[in-house]
Amino acid sequence: MREVNLQDPIPFDVALKVADAAVFTQAARHLRNIEVAVLRGAWQGQKYDDIAQDCGYAPEYIKHDVGPKLWQLLSSSLGEKVSKTNLMAVLTQNADRLEKNIEETDEWKKAELEKQQSKEAEINHGIQKSQIPQILALDLDPPIGLLPLDSTFYLERPPVESRCYEEVMRSGALIRIKAPSQMGKTSLMVRILAHAKQQAADVPVNIVALSLQRADKAIFTDLDRFLRWFCTVIARKLQVLDHVDEYWSDTFGSKGNCTAYFEDCILPEINGILVLALDQVDEVFLHPEIADDFFTLLRSWYEEAAYGESGNPLWQNLRLIVVHSTEVYIPLDVNKSPFNVGLAIELKEFSENQVIDLVQRYGLNLSSAELSELMQLVSGHPFLVQQALYRLARQELTLSELLQTAPTDAGIYCNHLHRHLRSFQDYPQLATAYDRVVKTSSPVDLDQLLAFQLHSMGLVKLQGNQVIPSCELYRRYFSSRVE
Repeated sequence: MREVNLQDPIPFDVALKVADAAVFTQAARHLRNIEVAVLRGAWQGQKYDDIAQDCGYAPEYIKHDVGPKLWQLLSSSLGEKVSKTNLMAVLTQNADRLEKNIEETDEWKKAELEKQQSKEAEINHGIQKSQIPQILALDLDPPIGLLPLDSTFYLERPPVESRCYEEVMRSGALIRIKAPSQMGKTSLMVRILAHAKQQAADVPVNIVALSLQRADKAIFTDLDRFLRWFCTVIARKLQVLDHVDEYWSDTFGSKGNCTAYFEDCILPEINGILVLALDQVDEVFLHPEIADDFFTLLRSWYEEAAYGESGNPLWQNLRLIVVHSTEVYIPLDVNKSPFNVGLAIELKEFSENQVIDLVQRYGLNLSSAELSELMQLVSGHPFLVQQALYRLARQELTLSELLQTAPTDAGIYCNHLHRHLRSFQDYPQLATAYDRVVKTSSPVDLDQLLAFQLHSMGLVKLQGNQVIPSCELYRRYFSSRVE
């Protein structure tokens, strides 16, 4: 074992190799770029704020997310507690012990490279195309819909996650997540729920995720019917006895019945915190006959949890997460709306740095020019970016082929584009409005409802009261297909 002398520690490149080898041995992966940046900053004695500034991330994300997770990963990999303050000592002490592991890792890399080169040579000498998928380096699941909690390809958008994780544990919290379709809202929602569940220690945490898109259309035609369905579904998901039929009374009205049902039959039965996540809330926007009353009800619950006017402390155990795709285009009293209180989260497109991070996670190597071409096509749209990188990683096509065919019916986005095309066929007003958008080089004024509907579909970006196409892919594809 090397004698530790912090006046003359090992060079950082040696320390990095030691740390990376330990992580690879324990977790079967290498340190990511952002982890290397934090490691380097800590090695140089930088504060988290300075590290964050150097690598272009929010300080809260580095301080409360990346840093703690990195020290935990190194601790489990090295078999002893690692922190920002003792990092130099621990890696220096472990340098000799891990030297053999480093050599073995290097030999493994060399052997893998030789095997890959051998396979590529076989392909070049006539292996049938049908055999190629069997020798691909990455065995990936298509990034469609909700990304699993353990997915390598879920890209955090700091400080969004850390703020939501903190907020959901506050008494009477309300988190509002807004973004167009396929921007990662539901993936974020399930991570907030998972975090809340993990915090259960002295107090049980009960989770209910309810997609309003799954309700029959007939449910939305009458407030009483909708709220009875609402209570019944939540009771079923919590596995508590359903007393809706015998509890409901014509005397107190639908909202009164629903509130009393929660107060008397739901919150007391669960004996702990209830995190209620309502996904696809846009469905309610389409039904003004119930929307005003339902959203007023949610606001009243939020205020009850915050101010406790009824004197029942159980309301403080309720946390609400509301997820929707578009702006609220129905008229709501500002004093009764849940859309101007709580924590507002608006998911944006991926930045270029975030796409670079994702490119590396897929094991790809794109030049600056290639990355620029991809960004120009899809503008950082999470779903479109994920689909492109997935196909490139599986070597289904080259980037040049992807760029050339993307805005056609033969491209990788054909199903996605056809789905939007069917919506335009069903709603000619939307088609006419979008035709103006894609054929005009400057921002376009649209009727507010049409603008919000196109935005909820992810097809436009809002610029004040005007809109523009959300990416070049849509402009090029739809310019000859809608009118």
